[in-house]
Amino acid sequence: MATQITQDGISARQALTGAQERLLKEGSLADTAIQAQPREYYAAMRRADPIHFDARLGSWLVTRHEDISAIQSDPVTFSVQHGYSEQQARGMRNEFETYLREHGGGYFPDAIMSDPPYHTRIRKLMEQAFTAHRVKALEPRITDIVRGVIAEAIARGDGTCDAVKDIAIPLTIRIIVEQLGLDTGMEEKISRWSVAVTAQIGAMQNRETMLANAAQIAELQKYLIAKMKAREAEPAEDMISDLVHAQVTNADGSTEKLTFAEAVSLVRATLIAGNDTTATAIGNLFYVLTTRPGMAELLESVVDDERQLNRFIEEHLRNEPPVRALSRMTTREVVVNGTTIPSHAHLLLVYGSGNDDETVFPEPRRFDITRPNLGRHVAFGGGPHRCIGLALARMEVKVAAREIVRQMKNLRLAIGEEEIRYTPSVATRTIESLPITFEKR
Repeated sequence: MATQITQDGISARQALTGAQERLLKEGSLADTAIQAQPREYYAAMRRADPIHFDARLGSWLVTRHEDISAIQSDPVTFSVQHGYSEQQARGMRNEFETYLREHGGGYFPDAIMSDPPYHTRIRKLMEQAFTAHRVKALEPRITDIVRGVIAEAIARGDGTCDAVKDIAIPLTIRIIVEQLGLDTGMEEKISRWSVAVTAQIGAMQNRETMLANAAQIAELQKYLIAKMKAREAEPAEDMISDLVHAQVTNADGSTEKLTFAEAVSLVRATLIAGNDTTATAIGNLFYVLTTRPGMAELLESVVDDERQLNRFIEEHLRNEPPVRALSRMTTREVVVNGTTIPSHAHLLLVYGSGNDDETVFPEPRRFDITRPNLGRHVAFGGGPHRCIGLALARMEVKVAAREIVRQMKNLRLAIGEEEIRYTPSVATRTIESLPITFEKR
């Protein structure tokens, strides 16, 4: 018998308009047009089919906040390890793995994308690179980096820039490069590597693009392995050293370290997750500041109030979550919100929809920093797999918001909003390019 996992039974289904019914019947999260403007699709699913099977993706889309939260809290029934593995290089996993073994120094499964009890050990070791003390101590240096990147864009002197390519991506890469202890001046390479790694869980590759991306990942891995071997021999004050030499003491007095393969996967994950999704969040910040009336004025009004600025950032992350959806796989037949999902079924937890759930966040499209439940958003996931780098990500977005206000004014979109293009992916909602105009403050 299938297990029922939602707490309040079955949510009430609502009638749809004819257009919504067609969207639910014919649409797919694989459609790039829906990826770019997904909210009507999300709303139709939440109202009438909240655990929706997307036939083109072969995945169940979980769209209500409560269902997402319940699934994240049950890593036994809903496996991250199997869900992630199934999504990686989807349909071409064996060829992808073989390529990395032959050309990239090895295939290193993502240790953090695993299930308890193994995941518990990995997370405990990885947390040593993300202590609250370390993150808090970074703010002055992060501020220097962000201030410098924005100043460089302004120094061009023509009052124009690409907010994604000239600001969001370079500043997040420079921050994570410095924290890991990598070489400077690698923004273009790391941007390419980040796109290649993220594409493996985006479900939008063909064989040609998969192999091209695999070649980029092979280059990335060989670079990281060389850096890690150097830190093994001579530790430094950086995250690579923290991970290579991470050690925990068990209750019986024995000690444990990461294997080298585990450490490679975690350094790779830290580099990519440490810049890709945060850059997306900052790109989205420029988007709302240039397209939504009153947003720039609101940010300016709270920028010198730490508490209010933090609330602004939380509402921004709820309103425009950089991660669209992440994977799970069922380990047994289970009933979620009245829908029976078979064993070994692939799921996508659609965070963008969960953050728009009207039953949790009234008037979800209204930007409201006074919401009493801001902390309930799922932009960072939840449960045992809640984003380990969330404190660092929050700080980077906050510092970026502060420096935008202090250095720039009269931000405007330099193209039509309909011309904005998004990276084809079910994993993130990333603006590829955002030309803007501004004045120096």
